[in-house]
Amino acid sequence: MQVPFYREFVGKEERHRIEQVLEGNARSIVEDLEAAFESYTGAGYALATSHGTSALHLAMLAIDLKRGDKVLCSVNAFPSVPEVVRHFDAEPIFIDVDDHTYTIDLDKLENYLSDNKSKKLKAVIVSHIAGQTCNLDRLYTIARIYDVKIIEDATDALGATYKGKKIGATGADITCFSFSPHLKYSYSNGGMMVTDNEEIMERATLLRNHAMVVDADALGYIYDIVDIGSKYTISPLDAAYILEKLKKHDTVVARHKEIAATYNRKLEGISHVMLPNLHKDHACSLYVVKIDKNRDSFARELDERGIETGLHYIPLHLLSYYKSKYNLRVNDFPIALRNFQQVLSIPNFYGMSDKEIDYVAEAIIAISKTRV
Repeated sequence: MQVPFYREFVGKEERHRIEQVLEGNARSIVEDLEAAFESYTGAGYALATSHGTSALHLAMLAIDLKRGDKVLCSVNAFPSVPEVVRHFDAEPIFIDVDDHTYTIDLDKLENYLSDNKSKKLKAVIVSHIAGQTCNLDRLYTIARIYDVKIIEDATDALGATYKGKKIGATGADITCFSFSPHLKYSYSNGGMMVTDNEEIMERATLLRNHAMVVDADALGYIYDIVDIGSKYTISPLDAAYILEKLKKHDTVVARHKEIAATYNRKLEGISHVMLPNLHKDHACSLYVVKIDKNRDSFARELDERGIETGLHYIPLHLLSYYKSKYNLRVNDFPIALRNFQQVLSIPNFYGMSDKEIDYVAEAIIAISKTRV
């Protein structure tokens, strides 16, 4: 049997909505998606972008990030996080992670802010790994004390909640989403930037399309450029597809949780494999286990059985550019390093059949028995 890491499910609703765009009958599709996203998350304002990275880059523009500014982020994040900071010639500062959630360690974050008071400290980007959050109440309190903005990277957290509220409406200055999550193949690309701050949204809206202002009283083709922006706009075809996907997303999250719970039940107590600690707010967008010995060999044996796996993520201080640029050492972030040597993401997607779940679980059990 072949079990991919992710398999896209396309229904008739998505096909119909795309046909409407192609026929010219959905001129407001991007605005419709933004309105639906505001309703879904509870955020005050939502702005659709071409992909998740462009949402993060636009967020940096919206907070007026400048050369020499500093942005704190988890060392366990996708490369897009520090990348958008570096594009402004600003400096990403890496913080080690919590051993169990793989998200930023708030003790280490607060210690850094306490020891390094500087007007150049502009923001903290917090990545919600696998669909779970850190203690957001404490995070927002830290932000108020040290006067830094909070940008949440919710690439893996669409549909996740915190104390009953959906991510995107829990108190961050800006939250960024992606509709093509890392290492998961999707037929469309798209991102979303949300905020409750009207001033931030007005600036982001202006800069999303080259900071172009069109004179509506001059036939619609007289324009001016009033700032330095770029092209972050989403394709109407992507917007159409994502709009229909969004309508079904709570059902998708429920299936993710069901699969994760099944894995936890079937794999409980087996040797050499540590299971994730699931809770009601966890979106379970990824199912991440820890292999206590030779993770790559374990993954290779799964691959030989037709099971694809993922890795979330290679710590940023191990990547050539950041290691060289900031003279980082392998042991500078010991928790992230240890996690990296053990974590493995196994298939968990909406269209996954019960037979496929059983096959993956049985393969993991069989392989674990061969370990000493």
